Amino acid sequence: MRNFVIIPAGGAGVRSGFSKPKQYIKVNGVELIVYTLLNFQKCAKVDEIVIAASEQYFKLLSKLIIKYKLSKVSAVIEGGNERQDSVLNALSSLKAGPNDLIIVHDAARPLIPNSVLEDAICLAEAKGNAVVALKAKDTLVKGAQSIDSYINRDEIFLIQTPQIFKFSVLKKAMLSAKEDNFYGTDESMLVKRLGKKVYLSEGSSLNFKVTTKEDFELFKKLLH
Repeated sequence: MRNFVIIPAGGAGVRSGFSKPKQYIKVNGVELIVYTLLNFQKCAKVDEIVIAASEQYFKLLSKLIIKYKLSKVSAVIEGGNERQDSVLNALSSLKAGPNDLIIVHDAARPLIPNSVLEDAICLAEAKGNAVVALKAKDTLVKGAQSIDSYINRDEIFLIQTPQIFKFSVLKKAMLSAKEDNFYGTDESMLVKRLGKKVYLSEGSSLNFKVTTKEDFELFKKLLH
């Protein structure tokens, strides 16, 4: 069994408020996506990495792969209009067996602890899949301008990445979604749509998605 990582990095990053996609913004002189890729480069359980990106960033990514010795990156392929399209493009480019694991991770989650990553891979090896999620700690309410009701947080989780599935299952789920013109918020939704049981693996507050300028400030502070 081999473990492949897919990094969808084709997003425009408009919510970050920057003129370029957030994954290419430099933090302490290093592009955000590099921090993310290094986590997988260093992980002993990862065999190969594929990046799905906009073609205009191919040259930059090629330079970064050489500069930071990202030897596990086997290909940079064209992303799609949506994240789901990018993941499917990357998935279709892989020479993977049906039981090989596909690890999908957001380009803008640069601080995933290695223990979280390895625990998720181990769970997927044992159960067939794993989705990293953070148990809700704060009080949860429903409402707009005012509180309408309180939500029991005991069984509430915040979904993160990586999300890990067997190649055959994920490809079937993604092709089914494409055929039905269905777009989910993440890979787990597509697999769950097939009627599969999806397992949760413990996440981390450090594994947050860098989206806004405030997130970038927090990331900078955590690097010191």
